Amino acid sequence: MKIKVCGLKESNNIKQVIGLNVDFVGFIFYDKSARHVKLTNELIDTINNLKIKKIGVFVDENLNEVIRIKTLLSLDYIQLHGNESVAYCKHLLAHSKIIKVFKVDDDFDFSVCEPFQFVDYFLFETKGKLKGGNGIKFNWQKLENYKLKTPFFLSGGIRAKDVNELLMLNHPKLAVVDVNSGFEIQAGIKNIEQLKKFKNELSS
Repeated sequence: MKIKVCGLKESNNIKQVIGLNVDFVGFIFYDKSARHVKLTNELIDTINNLKIKKIGVFVDENLNEVIRIKTLLSLDYIQLHGNESVAYCKHLLAHSKIIKVFKVDDDFDFSVCEPFQFVDYFLFETKGKLKGGNGIKFNWQKLENYKLKTPFFLSGGIRAKDVNELLMLNHPKLAVVDVNSGFEIQAGIKNIEQLKKFKNELSS
């Protein structure tokens, strides 16, 4: 199972995460997030030099700004975490691979994903008060209702203690486990030892 570590924002910590050989790293470009990336020259250089799949996370951002940051940092994917329309996503598709986020609760209907099946991945996150992640899990049994062909990232409050439950998930379209706040020393700074243990247990 592949792993994405999201919400990185400090050069040395980013390099430590990369050393774990995870599959994706994510950077949040939403100014109301505690993990919002401030693009210093050092950070721009660090991100540009990464030999890993890089994801930029945006929430209802101006299209031109998304494209500017995508180009500046040579991002591999754009993750859309807001209420972006089908037309908005199709416009971006000419510039980048896309991950479209959907917020899941007990009443969620996966049919809302159908018009977006042209994107590369979906990401299923817990519906909550915050536009970004809310650090809590939704009922993963809901995934049994997902029957579309687009592969997905699973996100939302995942922590080290969830390894066994993750290993028991056998959905054919589950592609990536997306972790963030559950592995932090402080907002935007990841606990490397916890991540290393989690990755090893998930891969064993």
